[in-house]
Amino acid sequence: MADTAPDVVISEFMDDEAVDWLRARLSVRYDPALVDDPAALRAAGNPRGLIVRNRTQVTAELVAAWPALKAVGRLGVGLDNIDTAACAARDVAVFPATGGNTVSVAEYVLTALLVLRKRAFLDSAAVLAGQWPRARGIGAEVSGSTLGLVGFGAIAQAVAERARAFGVAIIAHDPFLPADDPAWQRLGAKRCASLDDLLSRADAVSLHVPLTDSTRNLIDAARLAAMKPGALLINTARGGVVDEAALAGALRDGRLGGAALDVFDAEPLRAGSPLEGAPGLIATPHVAGVTEQSNTRISWMTVRAVAKALGADQ
Repeated sequence: MADTAPDVVISEFMDDEAVDWLRARLSVRYDPALVDDPAALRAAGNPRGLIVRNRTQVTAELVAAWPALKAVGRLGVGLDNIDTAACAARDVAVFPATGGNTVSVAEYVLTALLVLRKRAFLDSAAVLAGQWPRARGIGAEVSGSTLGLVGFGAIAQAVAERARAFGVAIIAHDPFLPADDPAWQRLGAKRCASLDDLLSRADAVSLHVPLTDSTRNLIDAARLAAMKPGALLINTARGGVVDEAALAGALRDGRLGGAALDVFDAEPLRAGSPLEGAPGLIATPHVAGVTEQSNTRISWMTVRAVAKALGADQ
């Protein structure tokens, strides 16, 4: 095939066997370096399919530049990096890998909750340097604590299921999930009518909402101040949901007991971020939903969806 005219362009990493399966059916340009070179991506021919993760920006301009484009596969679930309106206007189908990383994200949240409550794990460097910060590392049990889930969709429900096994009480706020949805009773979750009510009651808060105009900076300085003293914040949703400068301030002045962030307003996180050096902060590079198993699942879900849309799934 000619590199300039593939059927499908893949601009971020994915499972190699899934790529090979797609290559047996269509011409494919698999080049994870394209995510960092928008000009090269735009010049990558006129493909009928595009497969991305969360960093490739599928803009209206890119969609317009590729008149043959028929399908965009998303190796994950969030769609804020894809101009879905532009895709819909051009009849370009968008395929998120819904459910493919649910277990991975849920396990990340539970791990972060355990590590932040115990606190001692954050002192490895100090111990290895000859310090002995036992008092600082005493921590607290998760059993008997209350976890507040902002959004109560599939991933949040998977978190609730796992947290309950540790004796954690679950409260959640989700105005889009009806009060009579069976998930509330099945998971023993108390429904909070307002976000502020949840923040005032939770020992730890985990965010599970998309990034929209209404959720940008949802957790701002006022809402951080409304959280229980010493509470924890975990964000595996989208970076723009949290005011990072306000969070850094809340950690530095001790109002919060800790935080775990897997997502940031700008990714990669820029040097000199207000979060740099904030105490009690775990920062990871948008990998909560990426494990060996989930990468395989979402890769296969995505290539099959894109191949089917292009009439090459046999």
